[in-house]
Amino acid sequence: MVATDTPTGVPQSVPALLARNVAAMGSKPAYREKEFGIWQSWSWAEAAQEIDAIALGLLALGVARGDHVAIIGRNRPALYWSMVAAQKVGAVPVPLYQDAVAEEMAYVLEHCFARFVICGDQEQVDKVLEVQERVPQIEHIIYQDARGLRKYDHTKLHSLASVQAEGRAAQERLGRELAARTAELDFDATCVMLYTSGTTGKPKGVVLSNRNIIMTAKASSEFDRLRADDEVLAYLPMAWVGDFIFSIGQAYWTGFCVNCPESAETLLIDLREIGPTYYFAPPRVFETLLTSVMIRMEDAGTLKRRLFQYFLNHAKVVGPKMLDGKPVGMLDRLTYQLGNLLIIGPLKNTLGMSRIRVGYTAGEAIGPEIFDFYRALGINLKQLYGQTEASVFITQQPDHEVRPDTVGVPSPGVEIRIAENGEVYYRSPGVFVEYYKNSEATASTKDAEGWVATGDAGFIEEGTGHLRIIDRAKDVGKMADGRLFAPKYVENKLKFFPNILEAVVFGNGRQMCTAFINIDLTAVGNWAERNNIAYGSYQELAGHPRVLDMIQSHVEEVNRSVSVDDMLSGCQVHRFLILHKELDADDGELTRTRKVRRRIIEEKFADLIEAMYGGKREQYTETEVTYEDGRKGRISATLQIRDAATVGGTQDRRVAAE
Repeated sequence: MVATDTPTGVPQSVPALLARNVAAMGSKPAYREKEFGIWQSWSWAEAAQEIDAIALGLLALGVARGDHVAIIGRNRPALYWSMVAAQKVGAVPVPLYQDAVAEEMAYVLEHCFARFVICGDQEQVDKVLEVQERVPQIEHIIYQDARGLRKYDHTKLHSLASVQAEGRAAQERLGRELAARTAELDFDATCVMLYTSGTTGKPKGVVLSNRNIIMTAKASSEFDRLRADDEVLAYLPMAWVGDFIFSIGQAYWTGFCVNCPESAETLLIDLREIGPTYYFAPPRVFETLLTSVMIRMEDAGTLKRRLFQYFLNHAKVVGPKMLDGKPVGMLDRLTYQLGNLLIIGPLKNTLGMSRIRVGYTAGEAIGPEIFDFYRALGINLKQLYGQTEASVFITQQPDHEVRPDTVGVPSPGVEIRIAENGEVYYRSPGVFVEYYKNSEATASTKDAEGWVATGDAGFIEEGTGHLRIIDRAKDVGKMADGRLFAPKYVENKLKFFPNILEAVVFGNGRQMCTAFINIDLTAVGNWAERNNIAYGSYQELAGHPRVLDMIQSHVEEVNRSVSVDDMLSGCQVHRFLILHKELDADDGELTRTRKVRRRIIEEKFADLIEAMYGGKREQYTETEVTYEDGRKGRISATLQIRDAATVGGTQDRRVAAE
């Protein structure tokens, strides 16, 4: 069983960690934010003062113990401070995805019964006001950025600056109450509530305690030897558990600095300026960066292209060995150093990755070619496997045991077992307390002994102890002939190609597999320009015959790769089409963390699936879409359906059109 005692000498809450940091390193930078092109910095002592002012202001507004305080906006120090301030007054912070539409926010605000909402700017305030009739319990809305809000009704609308001013003025009156509430916090008090992405239904509120966050932060920080002088860039959604553990859990445990970029548009510039030493990004970010590098190299001169290719090929052989501490010959080492001086070093600097000491990717499988590229550059990129319910960490890759085909060994304090049906189970100090107001789902996910069902199928390698994930357990099925069907395995291989943004594979219970493809508009658009292919929209480019030819070659290459796996060779894609629109979270096709909502896609595009299995060569379809301003519309297209060669004979599945 997982220990539930309180470790000696470990602060029992995030506010207690804050107090420890103020005492031990009060003048050290804790937060930086770039605003109007200028970096501003706050020390731990200064951050604590800002947090206390917000906490006192919340008390003045009437925040009670156990209240839920919703927080919506991009990564900004003031919003992180607001989460800690909510904890100090005995409330529970509930961060929401800032790009969620109003209807999605309404569900979370209603479900957690939030009485107070702290917003980053006018856009978020407008969403809350739009759904206020559905969530009438909201008593006060607080905003940080005042632009555009001057003429709003401020009866229940307050600026964060005014709340802090009220808090400072109320120090003498409310100081004792704040101190009392903060002192009440212990290991088992709720630290945060984070909502799942909702791939199969409504999002669930995951209740995480101080024990969950602090013990996980402690173990994971010690695993990678994170230090107080490390730097992290906080740019991923604040509602995602990873950002919470990196930017609050580990940051407060180790005392490293959290840097907030100015905007999504300036992210790469800000990344270069900060040069983080500890960095996390989902595979799509690493894929996008690599795509941009390859596009730029296509436009470079002949000499530069040849030098790049020569030193990169050498680095792919030597770089990972050097990272893993394996012996490398003197000549190879000197060649690598020359390549680092001429090509690799400047490239890493351009990417903002010159100082990365520990880098992680997770969420989806990353392509071996992409993984090897960054390792070749000398970047210590590793994989981890985690869930919201685990406070992130289930497995991690130790240094010198890094491979693209596993997700590592159990994180410190984590136990793993594999059920008879192949599903992965775990238990650890990070295991969540419960799903809020959903005891049935809690009981079906976590048993009495603390074992949690991940919903993923996998196995532990003999000898190495590394975990390998095959697919979501619910998505693993059988083909009509009894062979194994694991769509995610094939989808990830397809997405290894920079030209493919998203893929959805079908085939459970069927005679063959088929696929929907989304092209990457940036990568394919650049390819089209270099090949003098004119296009006016995503839809026009996606339907171009030469684009279809290119994607077909990628599908057939994946088929050849899949065919060598005896267990999964039946998952080769026989027919595919390129969708006329990008799958979008606003249209319900993806979650806010860009996970495919497979069942919704199957229902929404049922006509296209039927056409692929019916042997049609093309299919007309109409689809409802959501525009940026929330309006609904419809787009139509006639999509071409292609056959792809499979190993074992070219499968021509043409059937007479119905």
